[in-house]
Amino acid sequence: MEWRFSKPLPRENSLSNDTQGSVPLRSEADIVTCRQMVRKLVVQLKFSLVDQTKMITAASELSRNTLVYGGGGEMQWELVTDMLKQGLRLRFKDQGPGIPDMALALKDGWTSGKGMGLGLSGSKRLVHEFELESTVGVGTCVSVTRWK
Repeated sequence: MEWRFSKPLPRENSLSNDTQGSVPLRSEADIVTCRQMVRKLVVQLKFSLVDQTKMITAASELSRNTLVYGGGGEMQWELVTDMLKQGLRLRFKDQGPGIPDMALALKDGWTSGKGMGLGLSGSKRLVHEFELESTVGVGTCVSVTRWK
């Protein structure tokens, strides 16, 4: 059997010219795809191994929250610069029930389900910038940025 591709496959370490994109979050498999995309981006940005792990962990937690509590949505990613710094910004958006008490949701140990209650608060500690917007009945958007 012969395989043909319309475009050459990118090499593992090749740099992408894309500066933004998105990943749907509709299934457990999409969470894996999200983590793989974030891993590729932080390697491309030459983050240290510790910083790679922090960003991948935050993405894993937030993508799971998007799927489990928001009923699915998407992760949008963007390579960002600020003066001489480079970074990665991730936005997790859903159209779920929203978060009625955001201060409570950010407390360690609080959970609206069966989780450990570390998703939002833990993710916040893993990144440099964290923004949470939510409207009950409309949905939630969590934006995180980590700088190199």
